[in-house]
Formats: sequence, C-alpha cells, structure tokens
Amino acid sequence: MDFEALQRSFSGKTILITGASRGIGAQAARLAAKAGAHVLITARSEEALAEVAAAIVGEGGLATVYACDLSDPAEVDRLADRVLDEHGGVDVVIHNAARSIRRPIAASTDRLHDFHRTMALNYFAPVQLTLRLLDSLRERSGSVCVVLTMGVLIPGPYFAAYLASKAALGTFADSLASEFRHEGLHVSSVYLPLVKTEMMAPTEAYKGLRGVWTAGKAGYLVLESIANRRRRVITRSGAYFGFSNLFRPRRVTKILNLLQQTFPIEGESRYPRLRRVLEKTLGGTPL
Repeated sequence: MDFEALQRSFSGKTILITGASRGIGAQAARLAAKAGAHVLITARSEEALAEVAAAIVGEGGLATVYACDLSDPAEVDRLADRVLDEHGGVDVVIHNAARSIRRPIAASTDRLHDFHRTMALNYFAPVQLTLRLLDSLRERSGSVCVVLTMGVLIPGPYFAAYLASKAALGTFADSLASEFRHEGLHVSSVYLPLVKTEMMAPTEAYKGLRGVWTAGKAGYLVLESIANRRRRVITRSGAYFGFSNLFRPRRVTKILNLLQQTFPIEGESRYPRLRRVLEKTLGGTPL
C-alpha cells in the first residue's frame, strides 16, 4: 500500500463519501482520514455513522456526520445545501451507497418497485448529488468516483435491477468525464468484484465463495483510483469477462444461461453434477 501517495493526494482535502456507515464506505473513510482528509460521511443510520466517526477521531482524523436517506430527493437536496453552506463544497465525492436485489426477472413481473428502488438510490441519488456539488468540484479541479460492480461488464442472471442501475451510473460518469476533462475534473469508475459486506450476507450460497474481497481492500482501491487519477479501474478477470461479453456475446449468453439452469434460486438444478463440481471448485455459486 502506497500510503504516502494517499497522503499527498488527500491531506487537507474535503471528501464526501456515501454509504459510509459500514463496509467499503466506512473503510474508505477511515483510510482517507488517516491520510489527512476531512471526511464527510453519509448514510441513513446516524448511530452507525457516529460509530465510524468516533473510530476516525480516535485515530486522529477528522469526520463530520450527515445522516441522510439518499433515496429521497428532498433529503439529497438538504444534504447538498448543508455541505455547501458548511464547507463551501468538496474536493472529492465518492458515490458508494447502493442497494442490491437478487431476484430472477420471472419473479419480478409484479415488482416494478424493485427497479424504482434501485434506480432511486444507485443512480438518481448520485446524479442529483453530483449536479448539486458540480460547481465546487469544477472550481477545485476535484474528483468524482463511482463505485460500480464487475457484473456491469458481464450482466448475468438474478441482478437485473441492480446491474441496470449501476450501468446507468457508469454511463453518466463516462459523460461527466468527457465533458469536463479539460477543466481538470477527474472521474474514476471502479468496477469491483464481489466484496464481503453486509449487502452480500443474506445470500447463503456466497458464504464459502473463494476470491471474495475484503471491504478494506476495496476501499483502498477506490482511494487509489482517485489519488492516481485512474479513469477506469477493472480487475484482470473483469477485463477478460468484459472483453468476452463485448466480442462473444452469444457464447457468453449461452454460458450464463447454462449457469442459471445449474444454479436456480428455487427448484432443482438441471445439471446437478456440474453444480457439485463448480461448488467444490468455487466454494459456492458463481451467480
């Protein structure tokens, strides 16, 4: 870990991190504060945020808590007003807060609200917050970081609502980067693999899965992408899957459909022998 690079980039800076009460956001906040940043942390739970802030202060850092339900546009506006009034703006905003739903499309025919809920938090909230803070970010030649998922590169079964919302955010980030690069505004898009957080906890099949990242490792990568002004951050496996999906879509779709039949959420597997082999190899379900 090149901690000195983080210190050079973040010392004295004001950084707003969403979804910072736990997981990736909390780890990124603690690390950024250690590097000398004033971290503004936001999430729904004021109590959980206070615990993160207390840990940061205990480590010699500076943190300010802003409890906010980001899925509510009125609360996002109030958050932006407070940040602008109290700090004059921010140098960095990290859009980390997200909601994930693991459900087949066939089981979602009467659940359009699932798609509305994921878009509200995962897409509209970060867009709204970016628009409200954009002037200060431009004035400071700041950075916007969107935390995405490797699944956007190879969208598969069960996560249509979640992946669609993250894909929308990624596209917004691409447009933002192309419009303001000449002004010095930097945009990082970080495509993470599966990370061990509370968001993945409800899925029993993930508990023994190998290769899952820690929240600390993911939080560091998010900060590193900003410090080194990396435009797009993708793991090797993510790049391989994304390349395959772009140039061999029919083959990838066939494989994903095979996996969906092998690992159904409900009912018996159509290919139980293949399922046993993959579970033994991977430690759980790949979907």
